[in-house]
Amino acid sequence: MLKHVTFLSAAAIAASMSTGAIAQDVTADTVVATVGETQITMGEVIIARMALPQQYAQFPNEVLFDGLVDQLVQQQLLSDALGDTPDRITYTIANELRALRAADVISEIAEGAVTEDDIQVAYDARFADAAEVQEFRASHLLVETQEEAAAAKARINDGQEFADVARDVSTGPTGPNGGDLGWFGAGAMVPAFEDQITSLAVGGVSEPFETQFGWHVATLDETRVQARPALDDLRRELAAELQELAITARLDELTAAQNIVTPEEGQFDPDLIDRVELLD
Repeated sequence: MLKHVTFLSAAAIAASMSTGAIAQDVTADTVVATVGETQITMGEVIIARMALPQQYAQFPNEVLFDGLVDQLVQQQLLSDALGDTPDRITYTIANELRALRAADVISEIAEGAVTEDDIQVAYDARFADAAEVQEFRASHLLVETQEEAAAAKARINDGQEFADVARDVSTGPTGPNGGDLGWFGAGAMVPAFEDQITSLAVGGVSEPFETQFGWHVATLDETRVQARPALDDLRRELAAELQELAITARLDELTAAQNIVTPEEGQFDPDLIDRVELLD
């Protein structure tokens, strides 16, 4: 699209940039060019500008305006040379018009569907009956055999710090930092490990237990309730949900008020959608 703009010489671009724009009182219906009896309006130029890829943002408006007018003139010349409009274009225009009109209604619904109060109500409703989510901070040590795990547990029972024992014997990646696993919630650990942690009181140390990774001794360091996400963090998500609900409600309303007939099962062969030759 607008390929000829890319072929403008640097001198032509510079000349265009140095030419002052003529101030005019124009509307979208103002005619900017004619091709035979066909008028090209400022509105059509603006729409063509909106359709340009982002890469054309580097060009000044002076260049884009001239290029867009040239493009529309050339397209009109070629359009006039076509003669009768092929059916495939007629169907395309029908689909595009339908989609554009529907998009306009959707935008109108979406813009009016959400207020700050609506978002606050949706936020409160989401967490009104939500159960508290418990999180755990735990440490563990990992060794290869039950005997090694029992020996490590004995050292802890004798008063040695869990972290010191873990740094000394653990073969897991958390060993160097005393076995600290950080915070995690339900489902983050393998079931056997989670069962041990959730059965401990804070400060308690498990008996040796086995998982697919080896033998563990674990301790529960802290617990907390997972913080509720802030309203601002969920604002966009909640707004989108409210807009979707409003659009669906409007569609339901329109559907109920209209007589709609859709194909009966088996009425049409689904493979017909690939029969492009039907458009010829």
